[in-house]
Amino acid sequence: MKGLAKHREIWLGLAILFLLVIVTARFPRFAQPQNLLTIFNDTSILIMLALGQMAVILTRSIDLSMAANLALTGMVVAMTNAAFPGVPIPALLLMAVSIGAALGSFNGLLVWKLNIPAIVVTLGTLTIYRGLVFVISNGAWVNAAQMGADFIGFQRTVLLGLPVLSWFAIAVALLFWLVMTRTPLGRSFYAIGVNPTASVYTGINVGRTKFMAFTISGAVAGLCGYLWVSRYVIASTEVASGYELTIIAACVIGGVSIAGGIGTVAGVLLGAIFLGVINNALPVVNISPFWQMAISGAAILLAVVLNARGEQRRGRIILKRAEAA
Repeated sequence: MKGLAKHREIWLGLAILFLLVIVTARFPRFAQPQNLLTIFNDTSILIMLALGQMAVILTRSIDLSMAANLALTGMVVAMTNAAFPGVPIPALLLMAVSIGAALGSFNGLLVWKLNIPAIVVTLGTLTIYRGLVFVISNGAWVNAAQMGADFIGFQRTVLLGLPVLSWFAIAVALLFWLVMTRTPLGRSFYAIGVNPTASVYTGINVGRTKFMAFTISGAVAGLCGYLWVSRYVIASTEVASGYELTIIAACVIGGVSIAGGIGTVAGVLLGAIFLGVINNALPVVNISPFWQMAISGAAILLAVVLNARGEQRRGRIILKRAEAA
């Protein structure tokens, strides 16, 4: 039982299954495969953003500007498509990822070179990026009438039974798993989170590694900027407003420690899916949006408590036992 308690992914998977059983008992169609695939597709953007956030949190930092990065990148890509309908989708995707990575690297440079706390940097750039959305658009929206059919339809294209949006989430999750478990960069993220001082003595450049984490999170936010705008067919200053809290919630519920150094791709994936299931299940059982927020908040608090208990040092317990002896 103790071994099972150490695996957050198992308990989170059981919680998702329990939630599905409860809702399906009242609405049998909720657990149909097609509906579950729809829930996964609805959660795909959150999955990708949470994985990008995980890379930053592992290094004892945080990126509060991801949603603003998404909104700014989405607006630039949407305006480009409206002005130049002939630009191919791969070029727009490359543009979105490049702009997002540039915005993320700006955060990373301020954290690295000026040694400013990440929460201060990204709180400032959150406001800057939101303001830039308004400046470049003059407060106007880009809607479906101005977007090309290919721009809107690309991520809705179905391949092997799944929309392209879902395949993007799967591909990003696999890529993050490879980086986190099979590359020196991924191991450096964990090492810095566990002990940044000791990491220096092992040859890890802490500032540069944090810079890479912010660049990666920015690139993911940029990609999601195009995917969000094309999915909801609107680009405005209010796109993804407040969504940074949902992104962090998915990480925390998935077992990523705010103190850094702890977290897995599988945990973040399940944390995002858990929120996705809640967001789709509660309206079905006629629970008001206010209760939905309360339940999501309670899940976050419970996750933080479990994280804190799991991170307690066993060494202190041994010392107490030795002292008592």
